[in-house]
Amino acid sequence: MFPQILHYTLHFLAPGLLAYVFFRSKWKLAWGIMLATMFVDIDHLVADPIFMVNRCSIGFHPLHSYYAIGVYFLLLFFKKTRIIAVGLLFHMVTDAIDCLWMA
Repeated sequence: MFPQILHYTLHFLAPGLLAYVFFRSKWKLAWGIMLATMFVDIDHLVADPIFMVNRCSIGFHPLHSYYAIGVYFLLLFFKKTRIIAVGLLFHMVTDAIDCLWMA
């Protein structure tokens, strides 16, 4: 039960904290953008089965691949995409933590 609580806390509440700390002047907008980056999970719909309890998303789903993560990292260097990049990268960190729970 704790891993699920941690997972959803990191997906929903932690981005709010990140937004407040790093984008204070527009933290509500930044939090909303970071929450919207969870649509990256749409790539789960192409998997068969769509959901598998013990499957690590990192390296399995296309938008969770190491190539995609590299692109997300590059987005950090552009001011217009920085909030999106932070949201996507934090999402990947959260999913990687899930992978560690499985190991």
